[in-house]
Amino acid sequence: MNADDRQPPATDQERPRPPAWWIYYGDGVRRTDWALPDPPPWRRFNGARPETADDPGPEAGTCCDAHAAEVPGRTGVATTYRAEPEEARMVNAAIHLRRPLLVTGKPGTGKSTLAHGIAHELGLGRVLHWSVTSRTTLADGLYAYDAIGRLQDEGHTVTRAPVPPPEGAAPVDIGRYVRLGPLGTALLPSDRPRVLLIDELDKGDVDLPNDLLSVLEDGQFTIPELQRYPVCDVRVMTDDGLRREPVRHGRVRCAEFPVVVLTSNGEREFPPAFVRRCVRLDIRPPSRQKLERIVEAHLGPEVLHASGPRLESFAKDLAEGRKLLATDQLLNTLRLEHTAEHGGDPEWPTVLRELLRPLNDMT
Repeated sequence: MNADDRQPPATDQERPRPPAWWIYYGDGVRRTDWALPDPPPWRRFNGARPETADDPGPEAGTCCDAHAAEVPGRTGVATTYRAEPEEARMVNAAIHLRRPLLVTGKPGTGKSTLAHGIAHELGLGRVLHWSVTSRTTLADGLYAYDAIGRLQDEGHTVTRAPVPPPEGAAPVDIGRYVRLGPLGTALLPSDRPRVLLIDELDKGDVDLPNDLLSVLEDGQFTIPELQRYPVCDVRVMTDDGLRREPVRHGRVRCAEFPVVVLTSNGEREFPPAFVRRCVRLDIRPPSRQKLERIVEAHLGPEVLHASGPRLESFAKDLAEGRKLLATDQLLNTLRLEHTAEHGGDPEWPTVLRELLRPLNDMT
């Protein structure tokens, strides 16, 4: 089909009006005039942010301004992400039900980017990113306690005998040695949820999904190192390093369940007990129409208009399924093709061909 003969892609304005129950539209437009729906009775959490006299932050239960800041280097990805209606539908189901969203699909289909798109559109601040490897444990996501650092610091204190703290009170600034992980930070109480991306869960140990069950079900966890000091709030560092948050009685309990996006490349199955507690979304390879919207959002209408044959070929390869390709390969190729001065390079076709080489072709 000639590039001039095809119909122009549907604009976001021409898409059908989203259902009234949707919060997330998947159109890349940032909104602040939305409210969380009431959670199911079995998914209510009543955590509260402790108030401290020396707390320089915002009021209890509010998101701090730093949380609302965009992440450098990810803003463009978030603003240009476009979700299909069926994808946005399941995102909204997960938000309404306060359940994790288990996203499966081939590499390069936008599973991880979906989390950044949700955070951007709903104004939920920086995405908390937990990248899973074969050595990842639940503790990595919750918190870390630097016992060695504390011992070293105490060894350099003045030799004069310190005045012991009141019974049940914490030593001076023990919170300096506790840093919450991505999951632990996501469970801090606030009036609006954080977005937590647990990336490539299927690469983790086989026990990790089961280990996550109680934390994701109860919306809370404890820090044993702080439970021994019940009479004061201890301010600990968050994963994103934005501020120190007070923790009372060593327990972190969310007020609103975070928007949890778990991604999987489908390399293995998860236990049924874990899967039933998630809302599942399978992201299929993008259609020709979605590819057009992606190219236009990233590279503009002029590049889209000039890319008909290459886009047609790429969409055909995706539909046939014999080649493992990622959307960013197409974007990289079109970007280079339409911006680089390549007129005098006889090997230019080879460069473009290599950019589009299937991911499963290792020869």
